[in-house]
Amino acid sequence: MIRYLLQRLLWFLPSLLLISLLAFALSKSAPGDPVELRNSAGSAPIASGPAQADRLYAETARLMGLDKPAFYFSIAPAAYPDTLHLIARQDRRQTLKRLVGQYGNWPLIEAYYHSIQQAERSMAAGPSPLAGPLRDLYLQHQDGAIRARLDTMQAMLQRDSLASEKWREAVAALRNNYEDIVARPDRGALYWPDFDWKGFDNQYHNWLTGMFRGDFGTSYQDGRPVRNKIRDGLRWTLWLNIIAVLLSFGLSIPIGVWSAQRVGSRFDRSTSVLLFMLYSLPVFWIATLLQVFFTTPEYGMDWFPTAGLSELPPTAPFWERLLDQTAHIFLPVVCLTYGSLAFISRQMRGGMLQVLDQDYIRTARAKGLPERRVIWRHAFRNALFPIITLIGSVFPSILAGSVVIEVIFGIPGMGKLTVDAIFARDWPVVFAVLMMASVLTVAGLLVSDMLYAWADPRVRFQKKS
Repeated sequence: MIRYLLQRLLWFLPSLLLISLLAFALSKSAPGDPVELRNSAGSAPIASGPAQADRLYAETARLMGLDKPAFYFSIAPAAYPDTLHLIARQDRRQTLKRLVGQYGNWPLIEAYYHSIQQAERSMAAGPSPLAGPLRDLYLQHQDGAIRARLDTMQAMLQRDSLASEKWREAVAALRNNYEDIVARPDRGALYWPDFDWKGFDNQYHNWLTGMFRGDFGTSYQDGRPVRNKIRDGLRWTLWLNIIAVLLSFGLSIPIGVWSAQRVGSRFDRSTSVLLFMLYSLPVFWIATLLQVFFTTPEYGMDWFPTAGLSELPPTAPFWERLLDQTAHIFLPVVCLTYGSLAFISRQMRGGMLQVLDQDYIRTARAKGLPERRVIWRHAFRNALFPIITLIGSVFPSILAGSVVIEVIFGIPGMGKLTVDAIFARDWPVVFAVLMMASVLTVAGLLVSDMLYAWADPRVRFQKKS
C-alpha cells in the first residue's frame, strides 16, 4: 500500500506542476498592472511628481519581486533583449516590445528610450509645457502617434523662446533617435529564436517555493498577507461545509439503502418525490425565505439571527458561545444540505439495486442470514463505489465555499473572499485559492483510491505477477 501511495504521489506531482504553471501564466496575463493595483490600495505614499511616482513604482515592483525574470528561461525572437524585465513599468515594457516587433533594431530602440528619459530628467527642475507629450511617448508605438507628439513639442518650442533655449537639443536628439529607428530597421532577427537561461532567481520559482512554505504573497487590496485572509475565511467555510457534508451523507445513505430495499413501495415513491422537489428549489430563494420567515419578528418566528456570525467574546462561557454559533450557522447549513440529499440518495439507491441482484446476496439470504446483516454487511460495502467517487469530489468543494449562501447570510467565508478578490482584481488571493483547491482535488482522488480498496477486496494496489 505504501508503494502504491508513493507511485500515485509521483503521478500527481506533474499534475500539480502543470496546474501551478497554468495559474502563474494566468496571473501574468490577468488584466491590470499589479504594481498600480498595490499602490492604489492606499499603502503607498502619494507621489509629488512624475519622477517620484516612477521611483515609488520601481520600489514597489522590487518589493513584489517583479524586477526579476518571469521564468527559468525564455524562448523569443533574437531581436528581443534579455533585460526587458529590468524596465519596471509594465506599460513602458509593453511599448518597447511592440517597437521591437515592428522594427527589430533593439540598440536604436534602447537609445530612443534613453533619450526620452534624458529629456524628462532635463525637465524635472521645473514645470515644462513639453512634459505631457513627452511622457506620452512612453506609451506610443505607432509611427503616426509618435510623430504627432514630436511635432507638438516642436511647435511648443517655436512659440516659446525660453523653452526652446532649454530643451531644443533634447527634443532634437529625441527626434533624431526615432528617425534612426524608422530609417534602419533590422527585422531579420525577428525570424529566428533565441534561448536564454534566466536562472533560479525568477518570479515563478519564488512564487512556487513560497507556496510550499505557506507564503501566498500579499494582497493587492489591503496589503495583508494572503494566508491571513484565507485563514480568516477558511475557518467559517470549513465549519459550514463539513457539517453540511456530514449531514448530507448521513441522511442520504440510509435513505438510499432503505429505498433500494423497498423499491417501488410507498416509502420509495414518497421520498423520491420529496427529495426531487427539494432538489429543484433554488438555493438563493430558499435562503431568502428562511431569512425572512425565521429571523424577523413580523411572522412570529424570530428564532435565529438575521445574518453575520457570533459576536460573543472569547471569554464567554463555552456552551453559551457554542449555542450562539449554532444559531448563526443553522440556516446556512440547512441551505447547503437539502439540495444534495436527492442526488446522493439516488446514487446510493442505484448502487444498492445493482448489488442486491448479485448471486452472493441470494446465497447469503439462502443461508438464513438476517436481512439487516445481508444489507449492511455484504451489500452495503460493494454499493459504496458511487458514494466514494462523490467523497473524493467533496475535498475541493469544502474549501471553495458557497458564494450565494455566504453573501445572503453575511458570512465572510472562502466563497465570498474569492468573489470579492476577483472583482477587486486581487490576484494573489484568487490564485492561492486555485492552488489550494488543486491540491485538495488531488488529495480527494487519492482518498477515493484508498476507499475503493477498502470497500471491495477485489481492488488491489498492485498488478498480479
